[in-house]
Amino acid sequence: MLVKLQLWDTGGMERVASITSSYYKFAEAAILVFALDNPASFHILSQHLLDIVTYAENAKIFLCGNKYDLVDVPHVTDPEIEAFCEQCHSLMSGTYKTSCKTGEGLEEMFKDIAYQLINSNRSKLELQSLEQHGFKITQREEETIDETCLC
Repeated sequence: MLVKLQLWDTGGMERVASITSSYYKFAEAAILVFALDNPASFHILSQHLLDIVTYAENAKIFLCGNKYDLVDVPHVTDPEIEAFCEQCHSLMSGTYKTSCKTGEGLEEMFKDIAYQLINSNRSKLELQSLEQHGFKITQREEETIDETCLC
């Protein structure tokens, strides 16, 4: 099965927050990305999470720590990430560590997100397939009874 993911980057769009909600409206997923070497980017996630929950009510939410390749730099710790996920009352559908610089973890993250979206939308996809390739059962019209016939 071929899956096409359409990505919208809303990071840094605080100055145009009034239109940001339109990006979320029909989203089926949201990836909250923060820099593992920048605790400030991690601590602002709760505001972005609030936007997602408000404007994309049914979206699956994923957490991604980027810059995983920077091993010698102070990082946001695993316990901090786990605590954030616990505070979110299990809203996170997955957590990942990636490096856009080296590509590490990116393919696995997108494959996992696509897999989760397919599984959560499987019944909708099956119904669409039935509509395209199935048939419709309609109620049979009542036969008219000829009262002059004695049979």
